[in-house]
Amino acid sequence: MTGVTDAPRALRGALVAVDESNPVASTVVFQYNPEEMTRRLRARSAAGTDVDTNGGARDEALRLDGAPIETISLAVELDANDRAAAEDPAAALLGVYPQLSALEMMLYPKNAAVLANDALELLGTIELVPQQAPLTLFVWGPGRVLPVRLSGFSIAEQAYDADLTPLRARVDLELRVLSYSDLPATDPGYHLFLVHQVAKEALAVLGSVSAPLRLGALAAGVSTAGAAR
Repeated sequence: MTGVTDAPRALRGALVAVDESNPVASTVVFQYNPEEMTRRLRARSAAGTDVDTNGGARDEALRLDGAPIETISLAVELDANDRAAAEDPAAALLGVYPQLSALEMMLYPKNAAVLANDALELLGTIELVPQQAPLTLFVWGPGRVLPVRLSGFSIAEQAYDADLTPLRARVDLELRVLSYSDLPATDPGYHLFLVHQVAKEALAVLGSVSAPLRLGALAAGVSTAGAAR
């Protein structure tokens, strides 16, 4: 026994904020892939015909106003002890604080933009333009690379060293998928979501083609069982 297996290494999920000014600090690769994630989809119906209400004209009841509104919830575990065992010098010194900081910075405006707005305000500028956030991608294998907005998250820090550096943490993430119904056609995320939908449509065709075969097999089994009686 050599201890070597042929099992393929699992790809790691990640959040990547496409920020040309600082690409490294905007990438968070999950240390461990979550065992599950929750996806919620809600139809984006035409105005006045929300699926949860009875309002709207009858001839509009089946109209869709765009891609469904999808949210994703998942929990990410971070453990500096395992990172240190993998000879990560930063983990031994700073624990999981760098990974937590990388996630948190996805919700912060750049300090340069804050200072620039402060200067404009001192000069008497009436209207300040909020900073444009970088395009954030949720990467879950080659088949799912989705533009998302990080709606928020909660952090449970679970262990510390003698200097109160966090060594282990659980982060519960809330993501809102951004589709072509949310982004302008000039945004790369618009086309990225279109590619995702085309792939999903192809998978749906495969599922629909195999469904009659499964139904036929089920009907044959029922008929055989009935004849045996």
